[in-house]
This record gives sequence, C-alpha cells and structure tokens, in this order.
Amino acid sequence: MIRRAAFFLAMAALSTWAAAQNPAKDAAPSWPSRPVRIIVGFPAGSSPDLTARTLGEPLSRALGQPVIIENKVGAGGNIAADYVAKATDDHTIGLMINGNMTIAKLLNPKLNYDPLKDLTPVSLIGVSPLVLTAPVGAPGATAQEFFAAARIASDKWSYGTPGVGTVGHIGMEWLKSKTGINPVHVPYPGYPQVANAMLGGQLQLAMLPPALATAQIKAGKLRAIGVTSSGRSTLVPELPSMSEAGVQGFSLEIWNAIAAPNSMPKPVVAKLSSLFSDIARSPEMRQKLFQQGWQVQGTSAEGLANRVKVDTALLGGVITLRGIKAE
Repeated sequence: MIRRAAFFLAMAALSTWAAAQNPAKDAAPSWPSRPVRIIVGFPAGSSPDLTARTLGEPLSRALGQPVIIENKVGAGGNIAADYVAKATDDHTIGLMINGNMTIAKLLNPKLNYDPLKDLTPVSLIGVSPLVLTAPVGAPGATAQEFFAAARIASDKWSYGTPGVGTVGHIGMEWLKSKTGINPVHVPYPGYPQVANAMLGGQLQLAMLPPALATAQIKAGKLRAIGVTSSGRSTLVPELPSMSEAGVQGFSLEIWNAIAAPNSMPKPVVAKLSSLFSDIARSPEMRQKLFQQGWQVQGTSAEGLANRVKVDTALLGGVITLRGIKAE
C-alpha cells in the first residue's frame, strides 16, 4: 500500500511538473467564455487593421470563439491603447505599433495610460524598416552626394511624416543628428499623403514604408537613398542599407504587436502568446504578412518585452536629444 501511494504521489508530481513546462497549453481551460475583441487604433484598411484581420480568423478557429476587430481611431493609436489598458473583461486585447507601447508617455506626460505599466506584452508580430526616399530629380548621383546637397540646402528643404512622435519623425530627427542635414518637419495625416506631397514637389525627403516607397520607385517617380536597417531587408533586397549609404550605426524599424491589459490573468496571456506565435509563424500567415510588408517575428511575450525595452531606450534617447514633444 505504501509503495502504491508513493507511486501515485510521484505520478501526480510528474504531471504537475509537465503542466508547468507547458503553461500556455494547460492554462485557463475555461477561457475564452465569449468573443475576443482586438482593438485597433487606426482606420479600416490601414496596415495595423489589415494585420489584425489577417490574424483574427485563425485565432477564432483556435479559440472556438468569434474574434471581433474594433477600430478606435485617433492620437496615433493611443486612444485604442488607452482603451485596452483600461479593459477589465479579460477578453480585450490590442494590435499596436511601436509608439503605443514604448515612447507614448515620454512624448506626452499627460497621456492617460503608461505603456510600460498598464500594458502586458503578448507577441511581436512583424517588423519592417522604412525607406529614406527623395524625389527622382533630387541632386547627387550617390547617397553621399545627396546628403552633401541636403547639408547645403539646410532648412530650405522639408521632410514629411505621418505626425509628431511617429517613428518616421523620430527617425528623421535621428538621421539629422547623424548626417548634419537640417530639413524642416512637415506633419501629414498619413504616409500616402506624405508620398503625394513629395510627388508634388512640396517635400525633399521622407521615410516611407517599403510597399509604398517601392511602388513609386519602380514607377520612376521617387528615388531610394537607403533602407533604415543595419543590413539589406528581405522586404526590399534590391535597396541599399543606410550603412551602404554612408550612415553608420543607424538601424530603425517600425513594428506591430499584440498587447493586453496589465490586469489580464497571466495564464490567459501565456495562452494568447503561444497562439499568436504559432499563427504568425505558420507558412500561410508568413506569406500573407510578408505581402502586407512585414517580416514575421511571432515572438514570445518575453521577446516582445525585450523589444519594448530596447526601443524605448533608443527612441527615448532621440526624443531627449532632439527635444521632441507631442503637439
């Protein structure tokens, strides 16, 4: 009897240990109990919206519950991020971009949420560099000659971004400190408007997403100076990196990720992290997200937390260096 009892105790301990090794698979067996909402801070048809809808269908199948995409537009995605941060139903998560999870509070101390305290990382979905782009008739046969012309032009040149505090804005300010150029910042509602302004001759340079930039570059309407990654990107392998353009130590990416309220139970976060990682890294999703302009990551919650820490330090340093403040 003693041996039999000892055997069952050992088996119970082994079962407990095995469950601990796979918390996402065994945790929160009753969750979800109702539809799951993914909140997006940008309008329907935008890149974050498309990513959320691409992920929503396979997530619904995996959970056995409907997944509803809700767009809460405004303040560069921060209205949606604030909504997610304050959600208490354990069934609300968000599809967010860099700024919403890193430097939002640094840009605007009056913001109603603190991304580092009020949001829980779930999974980094995809990353992408930007493309430093100029009009096709911009001066200089090489990138180095282009930067030399920009230094001479100083504040007679302008650059466009989707708004104050966006990665495109912070990236351009960082580039200014790296190269000695000094174009004036002109914010626009979005990247398409920035591209149109450059095509119309109102801007001399801008950092654009690869899909938008390459379409105009291939059409012979815009010129690529360099990609804002440390090496060439698989998204646009034909374009030179910033290092090749003569700018050393410059690496900048936009990204999107899934975040949850800090109040969400840890087992649920672990389950979601495992599911999103598996979904994003599946061959079908890799192809779909690549076509949308993303290099798939599909990280763990810890992987996203590390990326948030690194980008907060990098982007926050540029904000301090250049004195950038939200308008």
